[in-house]
Amino acid sequence: MGEVYIIGVGMTRFAKHLDRSIKSLTHEAVRAAADDAGIQLEAIQAAWFSNSSWGYFTGQHSIRGEVALREMGIQKIPITNVENACASASTALNNAVLSIRAGAYECVLAVGAEKMYNEDRAKMFGAFFMGLDVERQEEQMALFAGLGKDLPVPEELMAAGGMAGQDKSVFMDVYGGMARFHMARYGTTQRQLAVISAKNHFHSSMNPYAQYQKEMSVEEVLAGRMVSYPLTVPMCAPVGDGAAAAIVCSGEFLKKLRSVRPVKVRASVLGSGSDRTPEEETQDITFRLSARAYEMAGLGPEDVDVAEVHDATAFGELHLYEALRFCPLGQGGLFAESGATRLGGKLPVNTSGGLESRGHPIGASGLGQIHELVTQLRGEAGRRQVPGARIALAENGGGVIGYEEAAEAIHILEKV
Repeated sequence: MGEVYIIGVGMTRFAKHLDRSIKSLTHEAVRAAADDAGIQLEAIQAAWFSNSSWGYFTGQHSIRGEVALREMGIQKIPITNVENACASASTALNNAVLSIRAGAYECVLAVGAEKMYNEDRAKMFGAFFMGLDVERQEEQMALFAGLGKDLPVPEELMAAGGMAGQDKSVFMDVYGGMARFHMARYGTTQRQLAVISAKNHFHSSMNPYAQYQKEMSVEEVLAGRMVSYPLTVPMCAPVGDGAAAAIVCSGEFLKKLRSVRPVKVRASVLGSGSDRTPEEETQDITFRLSARAYEMAGLGPEDVDVAEVHDATAFGELHLYEALRFCPLGQGGLFAESGATRLGGKLPVNTSGGLESRGHPIGASGLGQIHELVTQLRGEAGRRQVPGARIALAENGGGVIGYEEAAEAIHILEKV
């Protein structure tokens, strides 16, 4: 297989962009990526456009990428629309990488854009139900409610977060159930989750692209409003808007460029979930996919210097410490408390602030991770720089069926 490189990245700030369109956000991210790569838009031979909810909110279905890119002059080339829930952007990148490896193109674009924030809160939170099997919605929610049966929680705490689809995303109840299962099984504490959240808010305070840029202490995180026990508001990804893009090329194309700062793609894997019981944790999608990614890269978890993972909640990040084999099963909370995942620690995780604090515009999030990791591997992350970072890993999951993500992509990148 031919070598594949990321030569340009760009993104908007993730925020509530009420006055901007999908087109506007897309154009900003794509132009920034092209400028970063030092190429003209005419050099792009194909594009993958990631988005999940444009059709839901405005009725723009079917040809989203063609609509978003045409007005900036990207036309005539193949444009593929990608929708894979929260894993949409990393799926777009996976497709772009495969197209280069196959020899179909020399220079391609992966871009994701999303506007999730809406002043109609019921409509906004209702959008998240699309990440479940809608015909089995009640059955799915009962599965996760049952996960926490071994951890009795006062009724008032369970009711404090309100109703999914009206007061919060349904995925907060999904993660709440997963967290309670882990707490009952391994003794994980709410404070350990708060340590993860406080760490991410610290990291995002140094990230100009982050939706939240204010530090929070562990105590402030714990004092936040309850969303779905044990998760408080600061432990949960906010609703927001944004776009991110990456330009991917072959080794032959790279030779034509000057003043480029490439990052090599060592592994790019995509997969879907499977039927399993909650107790079959080593059959989890991330356990399976990460094994493939490490094998493809010829590396192991011990080689990773910095990671961006799908922390839709603080518990999501804790689970991924274990599933990516950064620490033993059941010890994610202790790993967080040790300081290992904070800047200055053994393996900084979510130096961007993660979804919890950088933000989570669904169709853009996976490429937002790539923007951060490319910046880290280039040594250009400023105050949040991981010294000597050489190998980086991005994990991005999307949707839920059964007890795990419906889709997931993992990328491993290397400094050149």
